Amino acid sequence: MEKQWLIADSGSTKTDWCLASAKGIDCRFETLGMNPFHQTDESLCQTVSDEVAPKLGTPPDSLAFYGSGCTPAQTGRMTSLLKRFFPTATVEVQSDLLGAARALCGHEPGVACILGTGSNSGLYDGRTIVQNTPALGYILGDEGGGAALGRDFVADLYKGILPASLKEAFENETGQTQPLVIENVYRRPMANRYLASFTRFIGAHREVPGVREFLVARFRRFFSRNVRAYGRHDLPVHFIGSIAAVFCDELAEAARQEGFTMGTVSRSPMDGLLKYHTLL
Repeated sequence: MEKQWLIADSGSTKTDWCLASAKGIDCRFETLGMNPFHQTDESLCQTVSDEVAPKLGTPPDSLAFYGSGCTPAQTGRMTSLLKRFFPTATVEVQSDLLGAARALCGHEPGVACILGTGSNSGLYDGRTIVQNTPALGYILGDEGGGAALGRDFVADLYKGILPASLKEAFENETGQTQPLVIENVYRRPMANRYLASFTRFIGAHREVPGVREFLVARFRRFFSRNVRAYGRHDLPVHFIGSIAAVFCDELAEAARQEGFTMGTVSRSPMDGLLKYHTLL
């Protein structure tokens, strides 16, 4: 029987799963995000029990889990948790950043970046991440990520920096108001997902005066505050993530203005990870 790999790419909002063997892909599916930094064991186990295990016929031989929040301090915990459900599998837990680097660069050096709900970047030597500007989360950092974009966007709307007509459209189309925004950000859980949800509105109104400039300015901050530290203008900068894919034009303009060369942009690292693990 062919050896089966289960590969997971998990952000704060969603997790992409793929079960594959040397013969090809057996199934692909999506679950809620699994972030051990923000979630309890109970919450993480419930996702695996309710959303992952029922999709699999037999347990995989190997599991590679790449996740947001899978810091060195959390990888042991996440490995133990996954072993509860897949006791016979070889389990590897790595950061989503290393997953992005493996997917984008393979075994070649490069600068790998993530722009999803959060953001991150790293200098990859073809084997491991050798330098990383800390992302610091959407309150202190995560420049260019969906939560930070949503945070800055609603702030600019309600401070009158963006056109009043855009604020009216925002409230009409999303059903949100200033009091609701304050309630959801300061008094309810998962404010990062809530703020990141506003990127759909931003994308739909990117031609409104001021919105493109807003986006380019935020992506320039991503380059200047994260990528510039590596001092590797000779390497192309590659991107994984929904924000990078949706706002590719604005991201490329920001890269040009900051003196960087855009590399590959992909919504998901899964195909690259399958190739890395020699399953495609």
